[in-house]
Amino acid sequence: QVHLVESGGGSVQAGGSLRLSCAASGYISITYCMGWFRQAPGKEREGVAAIYIGGGSTYYADSVKGRFTISLDNAKNTLYLQMNSLKPEDTAMYYCAVGGSDICLLVKGENNYWGQGTQVTVSS
Repeated sequence: QVHLVESGGGSVQAGGSLRLSCAASGYISITYCMGWFRQAPGKEREGVAAIYIGGGSTYYADSVKGRFTISLDNAKNTLYLQMNSLKPEDTAMYYCAVGGSDICLLVKGENNYWGQGTQVTVSS
């Protein structure tokens, strides 16, 4: 069983920055992907960024490329999302996920592990 706990959300003005963290525990294979998804009220959950644990390849949604950076500290079993130049449209609940290749494809998929989420609110 994998347990994920997100932190670091908050309220910022447009143009500001936040860093999200996801502390992971339990068995996580190096063949897995870890990623960040977000869900705004009334919208579907969408993939934001992901990283392949075994090789370190990263994947980003077009809407966040150049502004967000995903990273993984293997020693601390912690996933990060550095978010810069935040926009009001980035406002959402952000979720950490770990699982198969669909996470790296930024697809919600099936049989993946999820955290409880951390709220990010960006005001204009």
